[in-house]
Amino acid sequence: MSAPNPAPRLPVLLRAAPALLVVTVLLRVLWTVATPNGSNWVDLHVYVDGSASAFDGSLYDFTYSEETPDFPLPFTYPPFAALVFYPLHFLPFPLVGALWMIATGLALYAVVRIALGLVGGDRANTVEWRRAALLWTAVGLWTESLRTTLDYGQVNVFLVLLAMLAARSARWWVSGALVGLAAGVKLTPAITGLYFLARRRWGAAAFSAVTFVGTVGVSFLLMGSAATEYFTTLLGDADRIGPVGSVWNQSLRGALSRLVGHDVGQGPIWLVAVAILLLAALAAWRALGPDDRLGTLVIVSFVGLAVSPISWSHHWVWIVPMLIWLVHGPLRHARGVRVLVGYWLVVTLVGVPWVLSFLQPSIWEIDRPLILAVAGAAYAVGTLGLFGVVAAHGRSVRKSASRSSARA
Repeated sequence: MSAPNPAPRLPVLLRAAPALLVVTVLLRVLWTVATPNGSNWVDLHVYVDGSASAFDGSLYDFTYSEETPDFPLPFTYPPFAALVFYPLHFLPFPLVGALWMIATGLALYAVVRIALGLVGGDRANTVEWRRAALLWTAVGLWTESLRTTLDYGQVNVFLVLLAMLAARSARWWVSGALVGLAAGVKLTPAITGLYFLARRRWGAAAFSAVTFVGTVGVSFLLMGSAATEYFTTLLGDADRIGPVGSVWNQSLRGALSRLVGHDVGQGPIWLVAVAILLLAALAAWRALGPDDRLGTLVIVSFVGLAVSPISWSHHWVWIVPMLIWLVHGPLRHARGVRVLVGYWLVVTLVGVPWVLSFLQPSIWEIDRPLILAVAGAAYAVGTLGLFGVVAAHGRSVRKSASRSSARA
């Protein structure tokens, strides 16, 4: 009787994944407790302290400036977000901060597991892929979007998780409700509605809109004047969110403004650039396979980040699912993909906006040397590169896969 085949030996990195994740978490905790910036949690202060004013009519008069004297931070989210955050102000803030960081790490791990499941199917439950999830979580915690998310106490990882859960669910009402609620907390997840349309999930798209309208209705019912102020006066006011030209703003508008030396607004320069970007995104989407849910979601989400007036570096949590899709998905062997993965790893692990922030005299100053302005367009360039590589090689990969299936 022959001996059973031994289990395949895992690559060194995968074997070390649990230890690498533990070391990453310990270093992050050390950074949090030992450095002033590691636990300033300025955005979490806005969520918690601002939401305490949810019912007295002063929500949008609130500002937090203890850690940001050059820019007092207002509550910029829809009023429904204040309802969601309201219970937090009853807890001691250090406890909220600690729980928020733990929940952020767990949410990132869930995002990684879902992303691997969307590209790997049943393989995602094997030991190798579970180790890969630990490794990607460790890598993700070092990316700039997660570093700043943890520093500021941001909400974006949870919103990405809701979108990922919506993409994974086959139930139209679950998917629609998740996206509608996410958009009620912060408007940007509404772009996921385009994912439903691209996937021909008409019921989910419609129910996401219904759910979002429901969050608006609840806001008017419970918060009255605050809801009126937000939806009639504050909605779309980019200046209130922050300085468009700051290097921390990695949207297309931010990149263009730094290149020309002034805020381009939504004028002709921005419109032409958006048109080019949308054409590239459409070409990339058309090159995807019919069952590529994660690829579609990544393209839609990157469009949202690029065309938004302000996309701070901590908004770009979608870089992690994008990298997982490129490394493990159908284009993993396509020409240019390795270069693209390397580009994004360097940009986000080094933290280009973080490095450049030391070279800008003020977050309000737009004009700067050309070389710094070009470097500050790193995320916009990477987004166009992503769409270009997918559009150029996605279709050929699909044809190759179809021929292989036919021969089989």
